[in-house]
Amino acid sequence: MIGRLNHVAIAVPDLEVATATYRDTLGAIVSAQIAEPDHGVTVVFVKLPNTKIELLHPLGENSPIAAFLDKNPSGGMHHVCYEVDDIIKARDQMKSEGARVLGDGEPKIGAHGKPVLFLHPKDFCGTLVELEQA
Repeated sequence: MIGRLNHVAIAVPDLEVATATYRDTLGAIVSAQIAEPDHGVTVVFVKLPNTKIELLHPLGENSPIAAFLDKNPSGGMHHVCYEVDDIIKARDQMKSEGARVLGDGEPKIGAHGKPVLFLHPKDFCGTLVELEQA
């Protein structure tokens, strides 16, 4: 059911430093900062030949990334995102298999402008999983 790996998201305490590390040290192409107020994050996309890295930084006091960074002050991997052809079909299949969909279970528009859902990390080997409609 899952398709290609869309991105790996990394929460970072300092977005400028993280961006410079990927751009200057690793030689990657990085996007400008993009504020996503509906998700409480500011993102920078690191473009790779086969996928992307999404650098996440808190936007606002209620950001879920702020809570993550409180527990992991140096930052770290936050989630992996897989593409699916039909997000509603994927959601329904996940639920039928006993997986927990976070939030109200309805897709939201993600940073790429496409519908996304998040799945509980306890159901996926301790990893928060994002599904994005391809």
